[in-house]
Amino acid sequence: MNPLRPDLLPAWDRPALPPPPPLTLDELYAHFPDRSDRPATETVSAEAVPEPYRGLLVHAHHMTVTVETFYGDAVDVKVLEARHAGDFYARKILLALHGTGRVVQFGIAQIDLGYLAAPVREEIISQRTPLGRVLIKHHVLRTVRPVEYFRVSPSPAMCGWFGLPRPVPTYGRLGVIYTDHEPAIRVVEILAPVRPANPER
Repeated sequence: MNPLRPDLLPAWDRPALPPPPPLTLDELYAHFPDRSDRPATETVSAEAVPEPYRGLLVHAHHMTVTVETFYGDAVDVKVLEARHAGDFYARKILLALHGTGRVVQFGIAQIDLGYLAAPVREEIISQRTPLGRVLIKHHVLRTVRPVEYFRVSPSPAMCGWFGLPRPVPTYGRLGVIYTDHEPAIRVVEILAPVRPANPER
């Protein structure tokens, strides 16, 4: 059993976690002056998320690993905007397939750097590596806790990033990542629509 993955432990052996803090999409967008790229969303239950989005979102794992497995390619991070003041750090990002540059996910992360060791903080702030990969690389004790799922109608900016001529419904989630049992990271993760005929699948 991997001691760095408490989610793999039997329920009676898992460390107790505090309840997830209140979290909304507007709260994460509020860190950035230009919110014109905010999509329209509708909250749905986990059971109402259709495949393949359910398999991509309804789980307690990092989205970096999940999308890399689904598309069979590593992803690179592109930071659209970032805010950093003391231990507060927030960024708006895209994840793109390494081989083609195709954008497969949009996200916002709000991070309390005070919960993270100096090497982890420095690599996150360098903005060169997806967040999930940084936490895995440094063996940070972590638990991913999704708190809400939603149906998404992409905004015009999001359509541009995803290469869509018009909005196509997709899905996303809000979540909290606990590091060393503390709610250090709040995220929104929105998938690019999965194309029916995808040569990379």
